Amino acid sequence: MKCDVLILGGGGAGIAAAVSAARAGAHTVLVERHGALGGMATAALVHSVCGLYLLRAEPGAVLANRGLPGEFVARLVRAGASAGPVRMGRLDVLPHSPPGFAAVADAITAECGTLDVLLHTELIAAHGSGRVDSVEVICRGARMALEPRTIADASGDAVLAALAGAGTEMAESAHLQRPAFIFALHTVDVAALGDEGRIHLAHQIAEAVHDGRLDRGALGAQFRTTGCGSEVYVTVDLAGPENFDPTSPAHLSALEVTGRKIAVELFAFLRANHAAFARAELAAFPARVGIRESRRVRGEITISADDVLRGTESHDVVALGTWPMELREKATGPRWRFPEDNRPTQIPLGALKAEGMENLWTAGRCISCEHEAQAALRVIGTCLATGQAAGIAAASQAKHGRAPMAADVRAQIETVMGGETWR
Repeated sequence: MKCDVLILGGGGAGIAAAVSAARAGAHTVLVERHGALGGMATAALVHSVCGLYLLRAEPGAVLANRGLPGEFVARLVRAGASAGPVRMGRLDVLPHSPPGFAAVADAITAECGTLDVLLHTELIAAHGSGRVDSVEVICRGARMALEPRTIADASGDAVLAALAGAGTEMAESAHLQRPAFIFALHTVDVAALGDEGRIHLAHQIAEAVHDGRLDRGALGAQFRTTGCGSEVYVTVDLAGPENFDPTSPAHLSALEVTGRKIAVELFAFLRANHAAFARAELAAFPARVGIRESRRVRGEITISADDVLRGTESHDVVALGTWPMELREKATGPRWRFPEDNRPTQIPLGALKAEGMENLWTAGRCISCEHEAQAALRVIGTCLATGQAAGIAAASQAKHGRAPMAADVRAQIETVMGGETWR
């Protein structure tokens, strides 16, 4: 099967890349290993989109990247999958329904006549030298060869880049952002989970961990109401096995089992010890644990921690990152570092282009950046923005036979995706 653009991974970055490439006129194939699009927002039950809005001292959410990120937000709201942004401390986020996110992703991709979506499909091989000439994918034992002109790796784990022999990097185990296990409860008395109720609940959990009644992994559990009746999402950060490797099948398996064990024990404790959960029921486990960090692609430009904190300006900017560094390396919870004057991170086109690979682009959490910078750039809102830029760049290269300039990508975003983007 030949195509102009191949996108690996159907999370926020992959959806944006595929739709952007198809709208630019490229015959595009989107390969996703799960049965639904959305990635972390659906399979891992990440129920808030972060990084969509400019950092501002005053309330009032302002979109940072228009084009597809803004369109996707509007469609979530119109579909009833989100009630719009909410202020959480110094940050604006977009709570959403994971099933609603998947449905909007289905709708927006189905509208693209030159886009083929392959669900339940895994990448198993990549062939070429200094470029990717062909790849092999598999679905339920049936193999298929694809021959794309250009490729965007939006897998989150740099899967295609690793198989193609591109340079990749990964932080040491002790510094990796901790994975998250998110599960849903329903029939919860959400009125009893106000600020005072949450403080009391945190004390109860801490005492139970100290007494040995709960696994230590339950410490720091976060409870978030969704606005959908009695539904509550619970997020638990996991430590991972010793020398944790987020690409190891044994370690990933251990994470899944540990996450479900902690969830079941915590649920039973809540029902027995807190009035808000007296009638609660387990509503859903995630399809997979939420990996925050694994491999990153080595690009032509690497975004540094200093670039994030200073808001370094770049004439090659194609997307903006607007989330602070959210470092989750320890069980004590997140450590925040905000940029100077709330400046956005200017993401240059070179950070989306794999070094030494003629036709390989990246998007999402595996773009070229340092470990601490990745803690700010990995969020879904930024993934949508980098996916949009990578998809347009890949489509342009497929059409013209050469990598585009950043100015061309910016102009294409404004023309094809709509709305003013660059300030």
